[in-house]
Amino acid sequence: MSTSTRNAAKKIWPYYLPLEKPEKLAEILFKFENTPRSTLISGAQDAIGICMPGLVRHYYDNQYWPLKFESIHDEETLTWLEDHIYMTLLWPRENDLDLLKETYINQENVAALASAADQAWDAIKNKDLQKFAEGFKNSFKAQTTMFPAMVNDKINAEIEKYKDKALAWKLAGAGGGGYLILVSETPIQGAMKINIRRKEAL
Repeated sequence: MSTSTRNAAKKIWPYYLPLEKPEKLAEILFKFENTPRSTLISGAQDAIGICMPGLVRHYYDNQYWPLKFESIHDEETLTWLEDHIYMTLLWPRENDLDLLKETYINQENVAALASAADQAWDAIKNKDLQKFAEGFKNSFKAQTTMFPAMVNDKINAEIEKYKDKALAWKLAGAGGGGYLILVSETPIQGAMKINIRRKEAL
C-alpha cells in the first residue's frame, strides 16, 4: 500500500523513521512527494498513515493538508479495531484508469461522506461494531457516489464474495484495485488482519 509514498519516505529516511514529532514528519513527507508544479497530487492520508501512530482522524478545509488531527491511542480501542478489520489483496490499479473522468462532488454528497465519517468515528470510540459497520458502508457509498470510477464490475464481483462474511466493505485509497477492506465480527478466512502502529515512548 502507498507504494510511491513509502518509496519517497525511504529517500528521506533510508534506515529508519524518526520517532520525534510524527505530525511534522508526515507534513515533510507529503511535501517531498508532491513537488512544485505536480499535476497529480498524492493524498495526505498516505504520509499521515506512515508517520503518525494510532488511529488518526483528519479535518480538511479547502486544502490538501489537514487543518487539524484527532487521535486515539488507548490500547483497548486499537485492539478492538484490529479484531474487526481485515484486508484482502485485489490487483494493481490499471495505468490508464482515470478516477476523475466522472465526478459528482457537490454539497449533498460531501455532507453524506462527512456524516458517515462522524458515524464511524463515534462508533469506534464506543466500540459499537454494528454502528461502525454502518458508518463504514455509508462512507463507501458516499465515496463511490462522488467518484463512480472507483468501482467496476470486477470489483463488485469481489465485494459480492464477502457479503455473507463481512458486515461492511470499502476500497483502500482511490479504488480501481489495491485492497478491499472488510469489517467483520469474526476472522475472515484468507484475509489479512491489520496491525496498528502504537505510539512509541520517547
